[in-house]
Amino acid sequence: MKSEAHGRTAIWAITPNGAHLARIIAEGVAGSALFLSEKLDAKIEGAVRFNRLKDEVARQFARFPRHIFIMATGIVVRTIAAHLAHKTTDPAVVVCDEAGQFAISLVSGHVGGANALAREVARATGGQPVITTATDVNRVQAIDVIAVENELTIENPDAIKVINMALLTGNPIFLHDPYGKVAQRLPEDQVIPSAVDAFLENNAGIFVDYIRLDLPPHVLVLRPGSLVAGMGCNRGTDVGEMLDLLVETFAKNRLAMSSLRALATVDLKADEPGLLALAESLNVPITVFTRDRLNEVEQIPTPSAMVEKHIGVKSVCEAAALLATHRGRLIVPKQKTANVTVAVAADGCTLSASDPADRNT
Repeated sequence: MKSEAHGRTAIWAITPNGAHLARIIAEGVAGSALFLSEKLDAKIEGAVRFNRLKDEVARQFARFPRHIFIMATGIVVRTIAAHLAHKTTDPAVVVCDEAGQFAISLVSGHVGGANALAREVARATGGQPVITTATDVNRVQAIDVIAVENELTIENPDAIKVINMALLTGNPIFLHDPYGKVAQRLPEDQVIPSAVDAFLENNAGIFVDYIRLDLPPHVLVLRPGSLVAGMGCNRGTDVGEMLDLLVETFAKNRLAMSSLRALATVDLKADEPGLLALAESLNVPITVFTRDRLNEVEQIPTPSAMVEKHIGVKSVCEAAALLATHRGRLIVPKQKTANVTVAVAADGCTLSASDPADRNT
């Protein structure tokens, strides 16, 4: 059982039987933190004690991606209602009765993982998972589950219901998926590989790509993390200048920022404050390469004699982007301001819709 600060799953109990079951569940669910009413006599090492459930949940709800409440469903609904935002961002919530007979997936069954958590809890208690999402009841893979399992960012979650309804009814689904991220997970007889213009009609559609297009709202847009921005900068460059160039480059070339997987640069810039701040603000890692590794990249569209003179490499941003995508394709060559350079590369796949490299941007 891990401490509150490190746990991923908060387990809540307000009665003696609930506390006993909470200990059992904690042994079967890794990374658990126990939250028990201070009115209980049970002495459980490491448990957080609270006075009022409502107040403690308000403090902790967003801190944990998963919550298990051992109490009546009505209490839980009233307690968490004010903290719910959207099914794609809410934590998973499972409700379990004190006897451990049922583990109910209450909130965020798919994206948040409450359905899987309910099954996990049921295994720990020997009870029955209760899952009511239509796709699970009908033994159909939900598109939001497929997206999460393939690390795809859901850009317009309101379109999820259109695709899941098509999956339930057997209606055709038009699909643009150059990376093959979801095609193999969908019923073969329902999928129609599609050009982009097919999405202009009133058809259920899934668009898996890093390119930003003006698509109808019923088309589900899923973003693969397939882009790397190679970056170089002068020492002490402000993070604002870096961010402005990056955002401008992505917008100009119709690239989705949510497909940005990482930043890449030379090891000399590994401790550059502006780059570190940029990566933190974008919630992406920084991949660094030695100068020898950067010089291994031969096909550099815009080498720099000045950079080669000062640090011994003919390219930072373009070479780093290509290396970080395992010699993928450079889709945006070097762009620059007074202090920053950026280039964008994509993982290798079939050509993307309206690829920037094909539009000579």
